[in-house]
Amino acid sequence: MIKNKPDLPRLFDTLDATWPAAAKVNTGPWTLREGRGGGKRVSAATSRDAWRVDDVTAAETAMRLMGQEPLFMIRPDMNVGDETLDIALDSQGYEKADETQLWLAPIDRLTDMKLPRVSAFAIWEPLAIMREIWEDGEIGEARQRVMDRAAGPKTGLFGRVSDRPAGAGFCAIHGDTAMVHALHIKEEHRGKGLGGWMMRCAAIWAASKGARWISCAATARNDAASALYTSLQMDVAGRYHYRILHTESDDT
Repeated sequence: MIKNKPDLPRLFDTLDATWPAAAKVNTGPWTLREGRGGGKRVSAATSRDAWRVDDVTAAETAMRLMGQEPLFMIRPDMNVGDETLDIALDSQGYEKADETQLWLAPIDRLTDMKLPRVSAFAIWEPLAIMREIWEDGEIGEARQRVMDRAAGPKTGLFGRVSDRPAGAGFCAIHGDTAMVHALHIKEEHRGKGLGGWMMRCAAIWAASKGARWISCAATARNDAASALYTSLQMDVAGRYHYRILHTESDDT
């Protein structure tokens, strides 16, 4: 085992800190998050203690008062109680969504090669063209505001192919671990190796800030992301998914 490798609680803390909710409160056995349109990751409730059925109902009420549909993140590798919660929510009509893998590597695995000239850059504040690329990947204003909220060292990632703007991403650090989010390559520039160079750019920047590990999250069905992170010698260190309750009035 590599010394001081982040365990799952540290990795999920990094996920929370580098892609933060607009507001977060611990109440009863739950941590509740207010996402303000920033997506599931910043809107999902998580368990932090033993719960009862009445506690689930109370969490549902609280989330609806936030203007959010009831949504829970299930972390079966970290919390045995989440397996029971998963079964209970399934029986109450909650749909399973977005099975996700957490990828992790020592940062020096991605800092061993020099970046090709004008291929990838660490830039903060994001350029207008980076915001356009995120929009192309359906990473809109609400998700971009999540990046603005991140409090630790952070940077945008800007990738180019043949002198053309081609990719954008975001990286932030919590403790000794960097996490990459919102990595999007425009469709016409995929398959050209840019994703790997942007990940290496993130690692080089994070190492300069003292990070020792680099991580990211990607849905299990994203074969291209899995192939990229495997090629970079990153390992799956954990997993999670969501349970979401859609009401009859929901549009989705």
